[in-house]
Amino acid sequence: MEKLKIGIIGCGGIANQKHLPSLKANEDKCELVAFCDIIPERAEKACKEYGTPDAKVYTDHQELLKDEAIDVVHVLTPNVAHCEITVHAFEAGKHVMCEKPMAASTADAQKMMDAWKKSGKKFTIGYQNRFRAEVQNLKKACEAGELGDIYYGKAHAVRRRAVPTWGVFPNKALQGGGPLIDIGTHALDLTLWMMDNYEPASVTGSVFYQLGHLPQATEGNVFGPWDPETYEVEDSAMGFIKMKNGTAINLESAWALNITESREASTTLCGTKAGAEIYSGMSYPQNKIVYNRGRHGQLMNEEISGGGSVAYFKGSASAPGTLEAEQWLNAILNDTEPCVKPEQAFVVTQILEAIYRSSESGKEIVFD
Repeated sequence: MEKLKIGIIGCGGIANQKHLPSLKANEDKCELVAFCDIIPERAEKACKEYGTPDAKVYTDHQELLKDEAIDVVHVLTPNVAHCEITVHAFEAGKHVMCEKPMAASTADAQKMMDAWKKSGKKFTIGYQNRFRAEVQNLKKACEAGELGDIYYGKAHAVRRRAVPTWGVFPNKALQGGGPLIDIGTHALDLTLWMMDNYEPASVTGSVFYQLGHLPQATEGNVFGPWDPETYEVEDSAMGFIKMKNGTAINLESAWALNITESREASTTLCGTKAGAEIYSGMSYPQNKIVYNRGRHGQLMNEEISGGGSVAYFKGSASAPGTLEAEQWLNAILNDTEPCVKPEQAFVVTQILEAIYRSSESGKEIVFD
């Protein structure tokens, strides 16, 4: 099997923490042949650690895209750059994996969708949390109808004090927003995916800029104090989403909030037959899922049993990012659909933008 040749655009945190090691773990299917970053030292470092012997380094993504040998591009830049680079990549005839969220605005996301449809290439967005073991368990339960009709959900993405202090996270011009667009996007993706419902009717949102500019609020931040003078994005945001079929979702997101529980990339689902909750985040030593239902005349909670371990053997479970990369590469090689479909990620961006718009206007945003 001939390996897919991959070009990396953006060699910062998410590239080094997820994509590069995940692709390296799938080196039977791909090889990294090009690296691009506006900071050349970052591209050079990534190339040295993960590239083929003849891999090339660029500071201009357009130059990288001229290489006809490259099959696939991973767009791993700040959010507002996703659109332009992805559109250029499709125009150059590349398959595209873009990091979440799809874009910082619905208008940009639509441009990406249009370019993708014209290209005939594969397209996916980096929502790796779908590949966690407990998430896969819940998805199978939902598909089997074990929860019945799911009519209410909560999307949880709340941290007490975990404002990222590296990169450009507090920069609104480059990121488009704060925790809502950064981690709220994961929780919303999981909740919509479980419900298999991508038809929003209306959104009401409240976005808060309460703690970001307070020096005393930086105390206890797990990534060290942030700079209140340069903090431009929200510190928390909440949204209430009504779907066209009558179901509803509450979305909560925060990098900094005076609350005792940190719960992230989690979902709560309420169905007519049963309910389910995923617990993950800083308040939990390990991720878990709890099903709740009535049985034999009593209310019951059901949890997945831990697998235990055998001395000296750690097993072969793969990290979510590695599984994400594997299925993405297989989708290209086998001409199948990736797990995260562009149409699904587009709706996530629509809803996130509507929360921001609703908070700014003080009005409910109604979808056509």
